Amino acid sequence: MNTGLLLIRLVVGPLMAAHGTQKLFGWLGGHGLAGTAGFFDALGFRPGRFFATAAALSEVSSGVLVALGLLGPVGPALMVSVMVVAAISVHWPNGLFAMTNGIEIPLLYATAAAALALTGPGAYSLDAVLGLGIRVDAGADVGLAGGRHCRSDRQSCDPAAGAGSRRRVTVTGAEDRPLTDHRNA
Repeated sequence: MNTGLLLIRLVVGPLMAAHGTQKLFGWLGGHGLAGTAGFFDALGFRPGRFFATAAALSEVSSGVLVALGLLGPVGPALMVSVMVVAAISVHWPNGLFAMTNGIEIPLLYATAAAALALTGPGAYSLDAVLGLGIRVDAGADVGLAGGRHCRSDRQSCDPAAGAGSRRRVTVTGAEDRPLTDHRNA
């Protein structure tokens, strides 16, 4: 599984970062910040330069974080957010497939990023080398939808806690002990 996660990270991360450099610098056939700002203005994202910069920086930083396997779900979360906006604001009216400029490509990026956020970057990552273990508590996700509340240490679940529970992220050190625990903050 670790080799598969590395493969996904080394394809999806650099491609997303490159996508951002097209917007930011005009590299790799992109339109640069000025051209992208005009496009964002035309879409209704005003001021276009601000939103073009935010999108480009999100793409570059999420791609770099994903490729390196650094800071767990932070890079994938950035990637999902920018791809959801792209899918809805640009690609949605064009259907599913990339041949018609549909949502296919942002959907693939968002799905890969969501999977990485839920599984973690794997053993071949900077998180593993540095002893970081930032993970999304899947039990909290279930709790939001199904009325189940699980502690972030995954040792117990309380079905009576209800669907009002919040998501928690646990950061663990090399010995897998909680360093920071955001519980219902």
